[in-house]
Formats: sequence, structure tokens, C-alpha cells
Amino acid sequence: MVYDEAVITVKGGRGGDGAMSFRREAHVPRGGPDGGNGGKGGDVILVVNPHLNTLLRFQRQRYFAAENGRPGSGKNMTGRSGRPKVIEVPPGTVVYDADTGLLLGDLASPSQQLVVARGGRGGRGNAAFVSPTNQAPRIAENGEPGEMRHLRLELKLIADIGIVGLPNAGKSTLLAALTAARPKIANYPFTTLRPNLGVAQVDANRSVVLADIPGLIEGAHLGAGLGTEFLRHIERTRVLIHLIDGLSEDPARDYETVNNELRAFGHGLIEKPQIVAMTKMDLPDARAAYELFAKAGLQVRDPGTGLETTVPLMAISAVNGEQVRELLQRAVRVLDTLPPPQPMPIPKLPATKQRETDFAIYREAEGFRVLSPYLERKAQMTRWDLEDSVLAFQRALKQSGVGPELERLGIQPGDIVFIGDFELEWTT
Repeated sequence: MVYDEAVITVKGGRGGDGAMSFRREAHVPRGGPDGGNGGKGGDVILVVNPHLNTLLRFQRQRYFAAENGRPGSGKNMTGRSGRPKVIEVPPGTVVYDADTGLLLGDLASPSQQLVVARGGRGGRGNAAFVSPTNQAPRIAENGEPGEMRHLRLELKLIADIGIVGLPNAGKSTLLAALTAARPKIANYPFTTLRPNLGVAQVDANRSVVLADIPGLIEGAHLGAGLGTEFLRHIERTRVLIHLIDGLSEDPARDYETVNNELRAFGHGLIEKPQIVAMTKMDLPDARAAYELFAKAGLQVRDPGTGLETTVPLMAISAVNGEQVRELLQRAVRVLDTLPPPQPMPIPKLPATKQRETDFAIYREAEGFRVLSPYLERKAQMTRWDLEDSVLAFQRALKQSGVGPELERLGIQPGDIVFIGDFELEWTT
């Protein structure tokens, strides 16, 4: 099982409630209101941890919530803000809104951060409502709820060089020969069931990251074999080492099969520079096969033009190390000619401010349903046990235009109005 996709739910912390308090001290007459504001709710933040390389954690835990803000108190004391919830993800994690499909972030660099759910603001205490005409307000707000989001996380491994080829072409053996990685190696299809990463030392001051991508078969872009779940990992690589099994009955067809899958998957995979090598030169039959192509090169048909083209071949043996370092050096030289990788472009959406007058009203069997982000938020922050808070909500209902529209629709005293999770009885 490859854990390179996950769907999780994140929730910002709720803001702390504002306090309703009046200063009371001996020998201090008319102390006045001193209720402090609630603290802000914590944010949910994704942070890149370069030591991670899988989304396995999110198969076991799918809900993450930040801490709520603490309530305010008397003496104008503001509540403590909630602690953020920090979630570590591997480099190469792409974050989408699971409900809309909108790309939210491309987390590729170590310690890179992305706020995915913001905490709610703290409710105001009664000291914040003091005005020249209301010197002793008996009103306070509940904290604002934090944002909740469903996220789809997709991991695209970050490697300088990707190793591709049909099953049993020798990809894992080459990775083990060049790096300290120890992938499972055996002589049957799909030995590699998940991408493997390894770091190869080029010289004393240079190293590169290689990715062994599980074998591609014909129809992989349609889900055949191990399917498309591994093709995405090639998107992050900049150079491809394309291995051909030296014992193959038709090396040209093998080469065309892999490239056809890269082309069909799209995302620019077929445009990546390739270095082609025939493997298993420690075996006589493979050596003999290579000799057939060594001088003329591998003759393959270009699917775009239908014309035959010549692909130069290297000969390697990962078992005895033949030409392995030369293959790596050649890939690095190509790598050095390429521009630095660019993160995925994040679409910039026009800023939209939620207006108080944006609402819709639907008549239901039990009453009237009001859809208004402004009033739903206002209802959640209203202290229904305080008369002045209730009056403030009624004024908001009227100013937003919802009250007059309900009257136009024929609402009667005693009818129920549904706003978010609240059921309110209409009174005149």
C-alpha cells in the first residue's frame, strides 16, 4: 500500500468568549464596565518536515483541531489565544480543498508553512461596547467559530533524477548500487510497490536525490497495473534515467511502451530529458543483445511523426558496477543545464467581502430558512442570555434586510426562523 494520498478535516480554534463584568472595589464608586475580550482561536498550519516521505500518518488520524481561545475576564483582562495546531507533512505535498478542488498550496521547501484553517476571533467583552450614550453596557459576544475545511493531500516525491522502465528493468538494483537505499529486489513483476528515494554522492561537495518509480506497463495511464498513482511522482523529477531490460525480447517496444504512458499521462513528463541505458550486462545474453544495438543505437518510432529515430544507449550492470557511476555523472551533467524547479502556481482568486445584505430565504414546512453567512456568524456570537445582546441581533436582522423580507413573505408571531444551527421564534 502506498500512502501518497489522504483526505483530512481541519478546524481552527474557536475564539474565547468576551466577559461581562463591572469593576467593584471598595471606596471606588461607579467603577464601570471592565469585561475583557476573549482570546483568538488557534490556526491549523501545515509545515514541511524534510525527514518525512509518506502520508501514512493521515491514514490513522484524519481530524485535526487547533486549541480554542480562552475567555476574557474582569479587570479588562483578555483571554489567552489558542495554541495553533501544527501538522507536519513531507516535502512535495500538494494541498487541495476537497470540496471545491481548489489548489491551496504546494509545500516543497523545508520548513515551508501553510495556514489551512484560521481560528476565530475572540468575542468582545462589555468594556468594548462603552459609548457616550451607553456608559454601562450589559452586552458581550461569544467567540467566533474557527474555519473548518476538508483537505485532499497529494504527495509528489521531490527528486532530482527519476528512474523509469518496465517491471524488472533493474530500477531498484540501480538505486541500491548508487545510494544507501535498500529497496526490495526480486525477479517478478511489481517487486516495487511504492516509490523509493535515495541520495547519491556525486563528489565530496555534491549529492543528488534519486527516485525509483514502480514499473510502468501498457495502459498505466488508464489505471492498468499499478496505475497512475505513481506517474505523478515523476512530475517532480527533472531528469529521467530510462532503463531497458537487457533480456527483453523487444527492447524498442519496451522503450516505446514507457514513453507512450508518459505522453498519455501528460503534465510534461514526455518533455523531460532522458538518458537511456540497457541493464544486466553481467549476463551474457544481455551483453549479446546490447551488441546488436551498440553501433546503430536503438531504432524506435516517433508516435508524433511516425518516423523512425535513433536513441543512443548506454550499457550498465548494477550488479558489478559497470558504467553505473558514468550513468550518474551523465545525468548530473544534464541536470546542471536545466533551470531550477518552480513550485506549482497557486491561483489568485479575487477578494470577496461578504456583505451583510447577501442572503436568501426559503419557506419550509416548519418555518423560514435564512441563508446568510453574516447572520449565521452573528447568531453564533450572540449571548442569548443577555437582553442587550439579543436586541443587537434583532437590529442586525433588520439592517441586513432579512427582517423586512420575512415580513413581506408573511411571517407571523410564533413562526420559527432557522439561521444556521439556531431556531428562533419570531416576535413583533
